[in-house]
Amino acid sequence: MDKSSYSNYVKKKAKKSPIVRDCIFAFIIGGTICTLGHSLRQLYTYLTGDEEIASSLVCTTLIFLSVLLTGLGIYDKIASKAGAGTIVPITGFANAVSSAAIDNKSEGYVLGVGAKMFIIAGPVIVFGMLSGAIYGVIYYISSLFA
Repeated sequence: MDKSSYSNYVKKKAKKSPIVRDCIFAFIIGGTICTLGHSLRQLYTYLTGDEEIASSLVCTTLIFLSVLLTGLGIYDKIASKAGAGTIVPITGFANAVSSAAIDNKSEGYVLGVGAKMFIIAGPVIVFGMLSGAIYGVIYYISSLFA
């Protein structure tokens, strides 16, 4: 079978993705997560009177809820319908870390949970820090000439 025949065969057998429906679910679920975050920020600002503390509490609450729902197996069910709507906010990062830890707990706390916890999220942390450092150097150099 040549390359074009195989390509046609794959196109015929591939399941068509309902892209409009998927985008709508991602928008609704992602928007719900962001609305929850904003509502929590308003509540925490009202309770503490400090926006910086409120922002920290929102992040902590969303991470806790994400890890809890991942542990209960609910987050994956939501993510299967919402797709990128659950990946983009901070909850997606917390899900990636906690699900890797949960999946590898049978290997022990050190070699399983500890070693594999950042297998998915590790590159995000490394490249995020590297990008931030590069941006900082460029910003510093550009401020010398301004």
